Amino acid sequence: MPLHAIDNLATRVKQNIGKVIVGKADVIELLLIGLITSGHVLLEDVPGTGKTMLAKSMARSLSLQFKRIQFTPDLLPSDLSGIHFYNQKEGDFQFRPGPLFANILLADEINRATPRTQSSLLECMEERQVSIDGETMILEQPFMVIATQNPVEQGGTFPLPEAQLDRFLFKVNMGYPSTAEGLQLLKRFMGTSPLEQLEAVASKADIEAAQRAYPAVKATDDLLGYILRIVERTRERDDVAIGASPRASGALLRAAQAYAALRGRDFVTPDDVKAMAKPVLAHRLLLRGMHKGRNRAEEIIHDILASTEVPTEADIAVR
Repeated sequence: MPLHAIDNLATRVKQNIGKVIVGKADVIELLLIGLITSGHVLLEDVPGTGKTMLAKSMARSLSLQFKRIQFTPDLLPSDLSGIHFYNQKEGDFQFRPGPLFANILLADEINRATPRTQSSLLECMEERQVSIDGETMILEQPFMVIATQNPVEQGGTFPLPEAQLDRFLFKVNMGYPSTAEGLQLLKRFMGTSPLEQLEAVASKADIEAAQRAYPAVKATDDLLGYILRIVERTRERDDVAIGASPRASGALLRAAQAYAALRGRDFVTPDDVKAMAKPVLAHRLLLRGMHKGRNRAEEIIHDILASTEVPTEADIAVR
């Protein structure tokens, strides 16, 4: 797939999802970037803001297999991966796959599961494989985890550890619709849900082609240095206990490459990096006690972007 085709693919998918989801164009785009870069996304917001509907709409638009699982304190790792069971009719053990064996897995309220079950996601998110009874099984590609969590109701929840948060490419807040969007939403769902009539506008092969194509988006050494300066400054602040990891540097580069490809360009600009910095980096920062807050990490990234020297057009020109 040529790079310019990624822009066309994204436009078709965003318009199709827009038949169901009102507004949220930026959130839809981040999910697409996550899928193209083989990343995972954590959606955080109160119930009823359309997180599940958005995930289903994207899967249908791309002809991808979708599965959802509700995370609860009694959920076991085997409930995710599947089990071997004895089939009396066949007289042999057979494998019954769990919801991990899908293209898009919606892990609803992930912070309600125990750390043991949460950690069972780590291998599949990072390695795209799962180990069951000593046997390693490769997950079908593309594979993406869209996890949700409620930031308000914290009773009976288990906060995600930093190691797992670092596996998510983005952390995204859905937000409430505006008054105009709310009115349009009521009219749209007055009759039959538009999700039921939603048809695919692309295929799994299109996504796989985009995944192979986007790394061709170029970034100069000066642009790479800009990314590194931003990430390194998260480790130098007094209000940050643990800054962004080297994995975060690579995640920011990949996100910026895909963001540029969605705009029909074959090179990364500082504006691409700035656009991706908050959703990529903010959730990876561990803040010191008095500085903790839902929006404080994003404010820190904003301050770092404002104070970090930006490469000139001559520096980022692809030669």
